Amino acid sequence: MRILIAAAGSRGDVAPYTGLGAALRRAGYDVALATTDAFAPLVRDAGLEFRGLPADAQGRGSVAGKRELMRAATAFVTELGQGFADAVADGTDLLLLSPTTAQLGWHLTEATGTPSLGVYLQPTAPTGDFPPVVTGSRSLGRLGNRAAGRFALRMADRVYEQAVAELRRRLRLPALSASAMRRRRERANWPVLHGFSTALVPRPSDWRPGLEVVGTWWPHLDPAERLPAHLEDFLQAGPRPVLIGFGSMAAGDGDRLSEIAVRALRRAGLRGILQSGSAGLTADGDDILTIGDVPHALLFPRLAAVVHHAGAGTTAAALRAGVPAVTVPVAADQPFWAGRLAALGAATDPIPFRSLTAERLADALDRVVRQQAYARAAATAARHMAAEDGTGRALEAVRQLTG
Repeated sequence: MRILIAAAGSRGDVAPYTGLGAALRRAGYDVALATTDAFAPLVRDAGLEFRGLPADAQGRGSVAGKRELMRAATAFVTELGQGFADAVADGTDLLLLSPTTAQLGWHLTEATGTPSLGVYLQPTAPTGDFPPVVTGSRSLGRLGNRAAGRFALRMADRVYEQAVAELRRRLRLPALSASAMRRRRERANWPVLHGFSTALVPRPSDWRPGLEVVGTWWPHLDPAERLPAHLEDFLQAGPRPVLIGFGSMAAGDGDRLSEIAVRALRRAGLRGILQSGSAGLTADGDDILTIGDVPHALLFPRLAAVVHHAGAGTTAAALRAGVPAVTVPVAADQPFWAGRLAALGAATDPIPFRSLTAERLADALDRVVRQQAYARAAATAARHMAAEDGTGRALEAVRQLTG
């Protein structure tokens, strides 16, 4: 049986599906992952077939206002929709759709009759428990949160309208708006598995049937992989360091962020590792090391704390390692995850990206490293996560769908 996972966006929007796909392959399924070309090595390293999607999310992690983000999202989705059917539809028995690809994939399933399942990394359905994760707003009360959640879905529909119209024409389907298709799927209780921990987001009691929180899907990691020798040497040369990185965010802010990072580390009296990322962080010194991409699962358990942008994947990885965090959310769902970490007691209150200074970062680092309550809260969450089996729950759902 052929399963195709379709995902697009930043690295954090794609990498978890390599682990999920590898588990499905070990269970005997023929698995392909359709995503943008930048992530072909990730897909192939996990032993999965790569299919290219016609869009590029690279370079879109720079800080922008909400209007600019909407324009960029619309352009990305429109580009994604061009050729989507070619990449996805051929010979697929089951389609697993991410939040980014679901609004396109639904129309393919209508045209081909292929069954589908949502595999989401963020909660998108309206709930009274919290406001929409993409808005970064404070709670508006239960009624206000639900109303804001419905409004956020309508805004997402607008992002997809042009791509959906063109895709339906190509598939020779009658005209149907993105919002009408979404409502149709909601009424049918289309099943969605959410690949994050209930330690961070328990399943809201007011969600419709078919929406489940199953636990985190972790990026594929080769059992033979090790940290680079120079990083291993640095880790062994002194006390546990702090990692500072912003992933695919903050492109163009490297000089400012590097200076802030170095000054904060020196002020707090801590050793540090800068992860270059899209921002291009870099610094040299006996007590500071600059690195590129390395597996979170290998590095994070060796750290005193992590300073990060609060992307969903990095948030989960730090918690899994039982390591406290200082969060500097940049955009999109990052303020939501940052707030969740703080509510757990596993991170300090978030420092908004535009408000980041060396003094604020040093103060937060001093507290998170030296006050053991943060580490204890992270360790408690790590034990909770270790008891979850997100991949196993997904395999069970796939078996039920495929008979």
